[in-house]
Amino acid sequence: MTRDRVLPELTADETRRYSRHLLLPPVGMEGQRKLKMARVLLVGGGGLGSPAALYLAAAGVGTLGLVEFDTVSESNLQRQVLYGAADVGHPKLEAARERLADLNPFVHFEPHAARLSAANALDIVRAYDVVLDGTDNFPTRYLVNDACVLTRRPYVYGSVFRFEGQASVFGAPDGPCYRCLFPEPPPPGAVPDCEEGGVLGVLPGLIGVIQATEVLKLVLGAGDPLIGRLLLVDALRMQFRTLRLARDPECPACGTRTLQTLIDYEVFCGMRGGEPGVPEITPRELAARFAAGDPPLLVDVREPREWEMARIEGARLIPLATLAAEMPSLDRNAETVVMCKSGVRSANAARQLREAGFTRVLNLAGGIKRWSADVDPGVPTY
Repeated sequence: MTRDRVLPELTADETRRYSRHLLLPPVGMEGQRKLKMARVLLVGGGGLGSPAALYLAAAGVGTLGLVEFDTVSESNLQRQVLYGAADVGHPKLEAARERLADLNPFVHFEPHAARLSAANALDIVRAYDVVLDGTDNFPTRYLVNDACVLTRRPYVYGSVFRFEGQASVFGAPDGPCYRCLFPEPPPPGAVPDCEEGGVLGVLPGLIGVIQATEVLKLVLGAGDPLIGRLLLVDALRMQFRTLRLARDPECPACGTRTLQTLIDYEVFCGMRGGEPGVPEITPRELAARFAAGDPPLLVDVREPREWEMARIEGARLIPLATLAAEMPSLDRNAETVVMCKSGVRSANAARQLREAGFTRVLNLAGGIKRWSADVDPGVPTY
């Protein structure tokens, strides 16, 4: 995995630090030198990237790169253990640099203060030996997969939702890639992310540590990595299952290899272009309508537990899953504004209503989060 580079020697301080590794037959001095030489890229420093970064740094991976553009928010602290309360409002890259340097000063940290995109992914990815994906959206997962296949770098995959998680290794020689498992992305809004659906705080820690373990195995050339296998974790039942995965010979990335360049992944995932748009109304415009005594029907398609945490006065709760059954109770001629947390689920709901013959439907841009930011800070964000 270190691509035939000359392995560096360990200093006396490093020998003491990694002594428990050096006692392990699959590691020893040579294996620890491989770890010191290794260059590992983490895409995202959130719930998955946080524990992975900590354990990879502690293990002595010589160079850790982190692609991250966000700042630390209070809601991150429930699961993103790389940060503390003092880091809220600061760039995650700065907080990560300080924490990892404190944990292991022998590790070199390479920050990439950017959003990974088709324009920069190949240059960033090819500078590393292994890529660990800690993102939570489909466009970036397909982007990471394709960049890894094109640069022939293994892609250590992980995902979490509520109480369940997955992990695998894609893009290895003779192994499948992410497209073999998911040839087509789901429709926009069909699969909520953790921000929309929630996640048990310890679950990203569990999956992130599994991802870190797979990285170490790949670097060391030890054990049986999750190549051609998908690990499924059910935290509530504490059950682990493994599904066999095979490379799809028709996969455009790793099969036929007809995919030779990176594409626009938001369009590929149906998040921009390629489908009819949904007219929007901003929170300020909606507030002005309320103030003028001309309120539209406001339909909230979030879940009841979200409604209990925060709501807009005058809205009617109709969870997205029940929208089709509730349509007969709605006035097809009334102007209707659909809302959710951030505008993704409500855009889906608005499309359903328009397809059912509701012609005066608007989506609340940015959802209740933007309402709180632009109109009423007294409405909690979550």
